[in-house]
Amino acid sequence: MEDFLWGVLDGIIAWPTLIVNVCGGDYEVFQDRRGDGWYAFGFLLVAASPFLGFFGHGRDRKRE
Repeated sequence: MEDFLWGVLDGIIAWPTLIVNVCGGDYEVFQDRRGDGWYAFGFLLVAASPFLGFFGHGRDRKRE
């Protein structure tokens, strides 16, 4: 359960970390040392949520 929570935390900060890395930072986005299944599930669940919300929002507009 601890690895899942670490995955959720890293998923939350994944997008800002990616932007910082593009601007010249050197930070890990995904921690390989915690790379078990629960960590990866928590990371992907939270890191992908902006995309899932974006696609779901587009369907709501078509109904109007």
